[in-house]
Amino acid sequence: MRDILSSLPNIFKGFDGNEAASEAIVFAAWKNAVGDGLEQHAVPVRLIKKKLIVTVSSETWRKQVVDLADQMIFKLNAAIGTSLVSFIEFRIDGKAVSHHRRKIEAERIADSEWKAMANKEVTPQLKNAAETIADESLRSVFLAAAGSSLAGRRKHNR
Repeated sequence: MRDILSSLPNIFKGFDGNEAASEAIVFAAWKNAVGDGLEQHAVPVRLIKKKLIVTVSSETWRKQVVDLADQMIFKLNAAIGTSLVSFIEFRIDGKAVSHHRRKIEAERIADSEWKAMANKEVTPQLKNAAETIADESLRSVFLAAAGSSLAGRRKHNR
């Protein structure tokens, strides 16, 4: 995973200025920046300019993560290799967080079906940008993850 994250700066160069790609890159780096435990209670939902909107499951969680916001911003931007996030706004939406958890469970579709959906989401531009990843297996893993993320986003936005 660290190898994939270390390749994000080069990949981002191919998408500079593309808000949807910036958002996908930030979302991809989120879990690594906050860890598995917090990811279950704090879910990124939008990146508007440099403001990341994150839903949390309760007021208790909001109070805890507000104090960690600067660290999260630092870790996200360090992983991405550029300053995509300058502020995190935390909104309480327990239903959205619960929905996110259920969605993760529901989306455990058969691997072959999911891979086919993800492959459809990988654009030539994304493939071109991924060519900067020298390691072929790492490049393949990145493209699968990016396609999966984009497919999940498309499915969520229906």
